Amino acid sequence: MTVAAPSRIRTLAPLVASQIAAGEVVERPASVVKELVENAIDAGATRIEVELEQGGVELVRVGDNGSGISREDLPLALAPHATSKVASLEDLDRIATLGFRGEALASIASVSRMTIRSRTAETNEAFELHSEGELRQPVQPAASPVGTTVSVRNLFFNTPARRKFLKTIATEQGRCADTLTAIALAHPLLGFSLRTDGKTVFDVPFNQTPKQRVLALLGSELEPEMLSVESDQHDSRGVSLWGLVGTPAIARATNKGQHVFVNGRPVRDRTVQHAIMQAYRGLIEPSRFPTAVLMLEMSPEAVDVNVHPTKAEVRFRDSSLVHSVVYHAISRALRAADLTPTFFASGQNSPEVKHPTAILPSPFQHPVAPPTPTQTQAFVEYLQRFTPGTDQLTFPLRAAGASNQATREILHEIVQPPPFPAPSEPVGEVGEVFAPRRIDRVLQVHNSFVVTQDEHGVVIVDQHALHERVMFEALLARVGQGNLESQSLLTPALIDASADQLARLEEMKALLERIGVEAEPAGPRSIAVRAFPSFLFSRNVDPIDFMRDLFALTDENEEGAETPSLQASRGPDSNSSVPRRSSDERLLRDVLDMMACKAAIKAGDHLSDLELDELLRLREAVERSSNCPHGRPTTVRLTIKELEKLFGRS
Repeated sequence: MTVAAPSRIRTLAPLVASQIAAGEVVERPASVVKELVENAIDAGATRIEVELEQGGVELVRVGDNGSGISREDLPLALAPHATSKVASLEDLDRIATLGFRGEALASIASVSRMTIRSRTAETNEAFELHSEGELRQPVQPAASPVGTTVSVRNLFFNTPARRKFLKTIATEQGRCADTLTAIALAHPLLGFSLRTDGKTVFDVPFNQTPKQRVLALLGSELEPEMLSVESDQHDSRGVSLWGLVGTPAIARATNKGQHVFVNGRPVRDRTVQHAIMQAYRGLIEPSRFPTAVLMLEMSPEAVDVNVHPTKAEVRFRDSSLVHSVVYHAISRALRAADLTPTFFASGQNSPEVKHPTAILPSPFQHPVAPPTPTQTQAFVEYLQRFTPGTDQLTFPLRAAGASNQATREILHEIVQPPPFPAPSEPVGEVGEVFAPRRIDRVLQVHNSFVVTQDEHGVVIVDQHALHERVMFEALLARVGQGNLESQSLLTPALIDASADQLARLEEMKALLERIGVEAEPAGPRSIAVRAFPSFLFSRNVDPIDFMRDLFALTDENEEGAETPSLQASRGPDSNSSVPRRSSDERLLRDVLDMMACKAAIKAGDHLSDLELDELLRLREAVERSSNCPHGRPTTVRLTIKELEKLFGRS
C-alpha cells in the first residue's frame, strides 16, 4: 500500500480564497439581494429598487438614493475585508449597522459579472466600476443620480458546479421576494420595490407605520386576524417589543409566517421561536405554527450579530429575558382577545371558520364580580378536598356508560370552582356547592354539542373539547399544589410490560407520584398498579388501558417525536440558548392532557339542564377555553349576518 506524501502548506490564490468566502456568503440570488439591500440601507437610502431577471440568476440589480461611493473608494468596495462600518475590535461589541464584515461585495464579485455605478452628493459626476470574476477594470465616468446601483449578472458563471445546485427560476425568484419582503417589513420608513422580468411584484412607499407595512406586504385581508403585541421595557430591562400576531385560525403548516427582527435585522432565533410556540400552547394543534411579526429593539451591546456568516442568527446576552418579554407580551394579547371562531359562509355550501379579534360580550358571562385571589385559591383548595364516594372504592370498575352519575360527579365535584358571587352575596365555605345560574335557551344536540345564543348570533360548543380544557386547567392547578389524590386498589391491576418499560418504570417514579399512580414491577414481564388517581375512578377509566397509553406517550417522548415548539428549541447548531424546560415537565403536561381527555365528558353523554349551565359557566372560569389542550376549537359562533346569508336574506 502506497502512502501519499503530505501536501505542502501554500497560500491560496486570491480568486480561490474569494470563492471560498463566497461559498459562505453567497448561496443563491437571494443572498445577493440581502447583501446589496442591506448595504443600501446602511448608506442612508430612503428608496431602494430591486430588479431580477430569471429569478436573479441572470441579473440582480439594486438601486438606491443613499450617500453613494466616491471615485477613490470604488476599487476598495470590491477588495476583501474592506468596510466603512468597523474600525476597531471594540466596534464588534456594538454593531449598529446591517453590514460590517467587509467581504460581501468582494465575494459576490468573485462569482459574477458586476457593475457598480455610484455618485456622491458632493460631486456632479458619477463613476462606475466593472468586474468579471477576479478581473477589475479601471474606474470610468458615468451618468447617474446621487446614490448607488449595483448590477450582478451571470451569477456563478465561473463556478458551474455551484450553478447546478440552484433551483428552478420560480423557486429562486420566490426566495428573493421573501428576502426583500423580510427586509421591507423591518424598515417601514423606507420605500421598496421589486420587479421580476419586467413585472412589478410589489412597491411600498416610504414613511409607513409598522402596521401599514405588515398589512401591505402580508395582505390587508389579515387585518381582522392580527393582534397587536407591545412591551416597552427598554429603559428598565433593556428590551422593547412591538409586533402583530395572528389568531389561532391563521396558524400555518410551516413557520414561514413568522418574521422576527432584532434591531432592524431579520433573524432566525430559537429563543424567540420557542417563546412564540409556548405562548400559543393549547391554542393551536401541535403540527401548526402561529403567524407572527415581532420587532425587538435592544442595546447593540445586548446582542451579538457576529455569529453567522450571513448574519441570519444572533446570540443574546440574556436569552431568558428575551424569552420572557416575547412570551408574556404574546400571552397578554391572546388573553385580551375573543378567540371564539366565527363561522363565515363564503358561499351557501362552502362555509369557513375565522376568528374575530374584537372582544365581544360573552353569551355566558354572568353579571357578577370577577374572581378575587382569595376565591381563586378557594378553587384550588376545593380540588384538594375531593375524595371519591365509598361506592367507588372497589375494583373492577363499573362498566362505562352505566350511569350518568359519573358525569355529574366530574362536573360538580372534580372541577367545579365555587361560583363567584355578586358583591351582595356571601361567599360560602370552601367546598360548598352553589346552585348555578340558569342560562336561557340552551340546547344539547345529539348529546355532543351545546347550542345557545348571544346578541351576535348562535354559539355552538363541543362539550367534550370544552370539558377537556376545563379538566386540564384544573389538573394543572392541582399538581401545582401537590400530588393528585390516589385510591388504593383492593386487587392490583396487572399489565404486560416489555423489558424497556420495566427499566423506565423507576425513571417515571416521580411523574407517577405526581399524578396519583402507584406502580411497581410484578415479575419479569408485568407491572402491578396498586393505586390510581381518584378522580379517574369516577369516570370509569381502566388502569390497564391508562398505563398502556402512558407508556406509549413516554415512548414518543423518549424517541424525540418533536412538536413545532420542540423543533424551535433544538438543534446542534443553535446559537441561542432556550430557557430549559425539563422533559419531565413537558411530559407531565402531556400526561395531564391525556388524563383530561379520558376524564372529560364524551360525545354521546347526556347532560341535564343544570349540567349544561355549569359546563357553560366553567367556560368563563378557565383561560384559553376557546381551544382544547390539543389546540382544536371548543366553540364557534354563527353570526346573524351569516345566518341571513345562508337563508338568502341579504
